[in-house]
Amino acid sequence: MSLSRPLRLLLLGAPGSGKGTQTSKLLKEMSLPTLSSGDLLRQHGDDPKIKQAIARGELIPDDVMTGMVIGDLARRQLLAGAGKSWLLDGFPRTLNQAVLLDKELSSHDSKLNCVVELNVPQSVILERIENRWVHIPSGRIYNLQYNPPKVAGQDDVTGEPLSKRPDDNVEVFQRRLDKYNELIEPLKQFYAKQGVLHTVDGETSDIIFPKLLKLIRDNFS
Repeated sequence: MSLSRPLRLLLLGAPGSGKGTQTSKLLKEMSLPTLSSGDLLRQHGDDPKIKQAIARGELIPDDVMTGMVIGDLARRQLLAGAGKSWLLDGFPRTLNQAVLLDKELSSHDSKLNCVVELNVPQSVILERIENRWVHIPSGRIYNLQYNPPKVAGQDDVTGEPLSKRPDDNVEVFQRRLDKYNELIEPLKQFYAKQGVLHTVDGETSDIIFPKLLKLIRDNFS
């Protein structure tokens, strides 16, 4: 899919809502540079501020995270005026992060122009989590309901055993959802005031993705 104008996209959604799946599907449809906050943290793992925060079990300071994001966009020449398209994955997650990022992007004439919330019922998310198993070495994820392994309990590629992540249970994951719900409303209001917030509803990635693709086509193709 070709775009007639730049797309600077942020996907929002609760843990387990399928942001990673939607990102993968989008990248098959269009050439869209993606910036992942998780990848950035791994790349900058030797930074003293980051090492100290991780060692203390603390969140990375917002200004540090914002600096890494802007620095990576600049390094990849994605801030050269308003003519570049890209997708942010995992950042910003709070209102303060959004304000800091918006200020930096504004100075480069590269503000986010499409923020999409993936609105999946949280009862569906909790059911997904109960049925989710993972191959730890590769990160491959299986779901017993709609993406089961070919052999029960074994990774399709290596045959090695699958595991449950420590937080893949309803009690722990509900706490993550509660925290997300607390943080997301101010973030949504911030982008709604800018006129760039959209919501896509659905219970599965196959339902959500056509809606997401249509939204992008209608506004950027």
